Amino acid sequence: MQISLDTLDVKILNYLLQQGRITWAELAAQIGISAPAAADRVRKLEDRGVIQGYTACLDAERVGHSLTAFIAVTLERPEHRATFLERVHASAAIQECHHVTGDDDYLLKVRCRHTRHLEHLISDSLKSLPGILRTRTTIVLSTVKETAALPVSTSSS
Repeated sequence: MQISLDTLDVKILNYLLQQGRITWAELAAQIGISAPAAADRVRKLEDRGVIQGYTACLDAERVGHSLTAFIAVTLERPEHRATFLERVHASAAIQECHHVTGDDDYLLKVRCRHTRHLEHLISDSLKSLPGILRTRTTIVLSTVKETAALPVSTSSS
């Protein structure tokens, strides 16, 4: 369900996307309201579920996860979905899981330390599950663009 955002909400979200550790005073100065009003607006965005949390953006390579891959997974039958999704949630290496259309059922984005780690994830963790019909893996050579930021605009835009 889309939430209606006004111009001030959009400004707040865009500043937080650029600098998540901005103080209330700095945010307020940027958007032209008081610090308590800025804090109240952010809390309302959190309460409405627009802001789901805060996190640090890490350089995967610098923390030892230099291999990125996408794994397409095809399930044999829908009744195998729950077990597969439990495994997905339990694996720290799987950063994203998307239910997709087309030849495959799911597309996973994974970060691994090296090819042995990727091999273990595919062969021992995923393919060992009942109902995995096939996987297809694409290893990333380099990344041109990667962002968690969303384009945010008012509801009327």
